[in-house]
Amino acid sequence: MEPTRDYPLFGGAFSATLPPGAIDVSDLRPVPDNQEVFCHRVTDQSLIIELLELQAHVQGEEAARYHFEDVGGVQEARAVQVETVQPLVLENLALRGCCQEAWLLSGQQQVAKENQQVAKYVTLHQALLRLPQYQTDLLLTFNQPP
Repeated sequence: MEPTRDYPLFGGAFSATLPPGAIDVSDLRPVPDNQEVFCHRVTDQSLIIELLELQAHVQGEEAARYHFEDVGGVQEARAVQVETVQPLVLENLALRGCCQEAWLLSGQQQVAKENQQVAKYVTLHQALLRLPQYQTDLLLTFNQPP
């Protein structure tokens, strides 16, 4: 079995431990500067790590919902359904020293892949870490296709 590996993110600002089989999507296609995107070569699962502008007009659970719905809008989702939203314990996070609040959201979005007409329900798990001293919302999205 292939071991996990630490992968530098955003030019080495921090790193993430990735599972075996993770592929850096930027080796395959252009990825925006505010994103790091990884996919699995077999399962079609993906992990997107985004540095976003802090959305100070929404707080708490509503901030997690805001970003979930925003992703749905960008993906032109035909349906968006939040299943659960729960707070993350800050003491358990590596970024606990600079994270004001953190949320875990699970839900489904009905989306079509690029160049396809049929939309399928994809399960998304999102972690939102709010970093107001950097005017940043750090959003991690795990896509789990059917």
